[in-house]
Amino acid sequence: MAVTRQRKEEDLKKANAIFNDSKSAVLVHFSGVEGNDIKDLRGDLHESGVKYTVIKKTLIKKAALDSNVDGEIPELDGEIALAYSSEEETAPAQKIREWSKKLGDKMEIVGGVFENKFQNKAQMTEIANIPSLDVLRGMFVNILNSPIQRTAIALDQIAQKKA
Repeated sequence: MAVTRQRKEEDLKKANAIFNDSKSAVLVHFSGVEGNDIKDLRGDLHESGVKYTVIKKTLIKKAALDSNVDGEIPELDGEIALAYSSEEETAPAQKIREWSKKLGDKMEIVGGVFENKFQNKAQMTEIANIPSLDVLRGMFVNILNSPIQRTAIALDQIAQKKA
């Protein structure tokens, strides 16, 4: 089905907004993914504050060139979608990594935009491995609490020996 000029203009505006306004965006290659899987993917992404859209590669490239994002655009082969977020920077990459594990070679990260720079596949995969902000906060609290906990345990052991 041919895409109308009006639809292409709308998609180009959307792609421009994604590159210029989102905290991060992931370029996703997908092939042979079933409709039910896409529906589940979109639902899961929505719960995390991540949006997912499919836009023609030529429009993505044009929007990327017109954007204020630094660096070189990753190679876009096959069917490409954009997963993006205006809330949390690492969420799109993390969620797409999770789904690419579930779907196997039907979906993979091609590259993306992080901190206003184009990133390649390897860099976006590293970003996907960064724990979420809540997990990082928990880890930090654990680090702060650890010396206090060890001191309490040591004092308890001393008290038990003297008793």
